[in-house]
Amino acid sequence: MLTRRHFIVTGLAAAATPAAVLGHNGLPHENRGSMIARDVAVRGDIEVGSIHIFPKYFSLYHVRAPGMAREYHCAVGEDGRNLVGDTVVKRMVEWPSWTPTANMIRREPDLYGKFAGGMPGGPENPLGARAMYLYKGGRDTKYRIHGTPQPWSIGQAVSSGCIRLTNDDVVELYNRVTIGTRVKSYA
Repeated sequence: MLTRRHFIVTGLAAAATPAAVLGHNGLPHENRGSMIARDVAVRGDIEVGSIHIFPKYFSLYHVRAPGMAREYHCAVGEDGRNLVGDTVVKRMVEWPSWTPTANMIRREPDLYGKFAGGMPGGPENPLGARAMYLYKGGRDTKYRIHGTPQPWSIGQAVSSGCIRLTNDDVVELYNRVTIGTRVKSYA
């Protein structure tokens, strides 16, 4: 299995400090400055255009060129609610509407029941400014890479499993991703 360390370690890594190789010093992030999207060196054999998510590091990487990726920091699902494995972006929506899943409503009816009929897209919508819908074997996983109206949640395990980025970051990523983009989420 590819680990985050093996993903971002390059030939230059031996000379770099651990913070430079890993992208940040601790978990969760101790300050907002450590969560700014940035370009990082990655292994040169990682597929260009692919997305790699490391939930325990609250990090998402979009490989933009051989050996180069954009690192975004994200919020992830609470323990046991994260998607693991290979998926594909099959749908992309600007200002998407949102409907909680049946499992979300069952688990927390007081919180989600009132939204069972859905919520239109907009600045207060939980999916934020953009959403990329992840499919596995042609089936919707119900997991998304999406924005959030709650940027303070970045760097935390707070959701039902979706990957949240700030609205600015998700718009940037959305504009560089296409239908068919391969996404790998690691344990």
